[in-house]
Order: sequence, then structure tokens, then C-alpha cells
Amino acid sequence: MTATTTLFGTMPDGQPVYRFTLANATGASFSIINLGATVQSLYMPDRAGKLTDVVLGYDHLDGYLKNNPYLGAIVGRYGNRIHNGQFSLNGKMYQLAQNDGEQHLHGGPQGFDKRLWQLEEITIADGVGVRATLDSPDGEENYPGHVRLDIRISLSNDNELRFEYSGTTNQPTILNPTHHSYFNLSGFPDTSIESHTLQIHADGYTPVNAALIPSGQIERVAGSPMDFRHPVPIEANIGQPHEQLTFGGGFDHNFVLADYQPGKVREIAVLTDAISGRVMTVLSDQPGVQFYSGNNLDGSIIGKEGFVYGRRCGLCLEAQHFPDSPNHADFPSTVVTPESPYHQFTSYRFSTSG
Repeated sequence: MTATTTLFGTMPDGQPVYRFTLANATGASFSIINLGATVQSLYMPDRAGKLTDVVLGYDHLDGYLKNNPYLGAIVGRYGNRIHNGQFSLNGKMYQLAQNDGEQHLHGGPQGFDKRLWQLEEITIADGVGVRATLDSPDGEENYPGHVRLDIRISLSNDNELRFEYSGTTNQPTILNPTHHSYFNLSGFPDTSIESHTLQIHADGYTPVNAALIPSGQIERVAGSPMDFRHPVPIEANIGQPHEQLTFGGGFDHNFVLADYQPGKVREIAVLTDAISGRVMTVLSDQPGVQFYSGNNLDGSIIGKEGFVYGRRCGLCLEAQHFPDSPNHADFPSTVVTPESPYHQFTSYRFSTSG
């Protein structure tokens, strides 16, 4: 097991950005930079044992600063969208930035993905890991309360990338961070993920309007392209005529996960690439997962090793609470208080088939 730290670049104000690279006992590895606590690379073996990077990203800091659709970052305070950037808490209305049309997205223009986190290597009994820590002051992006978020990010010797979140606040606020890696298990990030097979353990999803804001209803996936209860090639569903796919330009939807109990970790999704044999099993204690099929990637991003990131060359499976939850009393609450801190566990377990 190895860990190295290198200078990745320098922010416009002169602050250094560091990259931590950690390899487990089998040689699989991940790199993380302190800008956004961003997973910059993730090398996992195919069925022949060949290690290949399976996440999108940049070779240099400049890409993350100039043209970055949250590649690999921790997003927050609130991952996903809040309608009109408004929510009410304890009788007070808060107005957040509207950075996605009229909606608030992923914590605003200076969300957690734009912040420099503190990274330190930590000892893991069965692998390697780092602790990522961020202080978000009261009023940042107009959210109430001082929040301290601590995430233990580790890679086990059996190739499980784990995120263990702990968050505290000094007054009631909302908190819904998530990890935003774009995965392509083929190892060829200039190819579409539509040939991947996906299973999501969800009987329902939260339908959205044209602005991708939930209606507040939960619809059953049965009989619709949203049905991933059994393994399905993404290409079999994504081209079907359906209003929800028109709104998202493909999949950009929150799935209501089965067997949700606060704090209970269970398998929520399985992604498979038949050619490489890579399998990614997602586990989490969250009530929802946002499946985003990379619809807005348009070839304007030149990523690692000069690969052009075209439409649907990567996908996200973001474990989370539901979008716009603060405005829907029937959705699981995202309120945290000094007496009720934040916790989340999500992991991506890699294996091979065939």
C-alpha cells in the first residue's frame, strides 16, 4: 500500500492545490485533490487484471477551474436542485443563488466543489484513505449556520471506494452533500455509457417538470423507461419516447430507493460493462440516488490524456436525499441541527464478471 502527495497546481490567489494518490494492496488506486475534495482518478482492474481509469476528469488544475461540470467533486451544501433557490426553515425564508436558470444547483456558484478542503492521510485497517474536512461559515451562499463537514474517503484492499460523511452545525440548516464522479467502466472515456447495463433498486422515482424540479409526487417505474429494477442496457431505455426523458435530455432523475431506513446501508445499484467485465456495486444509507446519463457533455471538454468528453461518455450515480426536499414536506427531511448531526455512508464496490 502506498500514498504520495504532489503539488497539482496553484489557485489564482496563490493557494496551492495538492493531489493525494493512494494505492491499495492489489495496486488499484485513486487520486484526490483538495479543490472540491475531487476524485481526480480511479484505477480499477478489468477481467484480465488490467488497471484503467474509470472516472472522468482533468490532468491539470486549469480544467477544473475553467470548464468543470462537477467532475468527481463533493457538491453541497445541497446536492441537486432547489426550486427558485428558496426554502423556509423555522418560519424564515432563505434566498439562495439561482445558478441553474431560476433554480439553485449543487450549493451555488461557490459551493463545496469550489472550496479548498483540508486533506490528511488516515490509517485504514483494510486499505488506504484520507480525511477531507471543510468549514462552511454561517451565511455562505446564504445558507444558515456554520457547518463542518468531515468525510473519510478510503479504498479497501478488495476495491471498495467508501465515503463516510459526518456533518455538524451550530444552528438548524439544510445539508445534502453528494459525490459527483462521472463513471465510464469501459476505460475508454470517449465512448458512450449507453452500452453499460444498469440496475437500480427502486420501485419509484420523483417526476420533474421542464426545469427538472420535482412535482412532489412519487411515480412507479413499472411500465416506463425509468424501470431499472432488473439489469437493463441503458441504451434500451434512454431512447424511448417519454416526457421525462425529453425534460432531462435523457436520464437526470432521482430514484426512490427500496428498503430505506435512516442509517441502514444496503445495495442500491449495480453498473456493468460487458466488454471490460467491470462491475460497480453502489451501497448507501440514503433514500435516493440521482442517475444522470451525461446528457450535457457536448465535446467541449478535453479531459485526461486528451480524451474528448462527448455526450453520454460518463454517468453519475449520486446517493442523496431527494431534490427540492426543503419544499416538500412528504420527502425525507434534509434539516440538520446541533442535536441531530448529519451522517451518510456511500460506497462503490468494484469487481469483475465473465
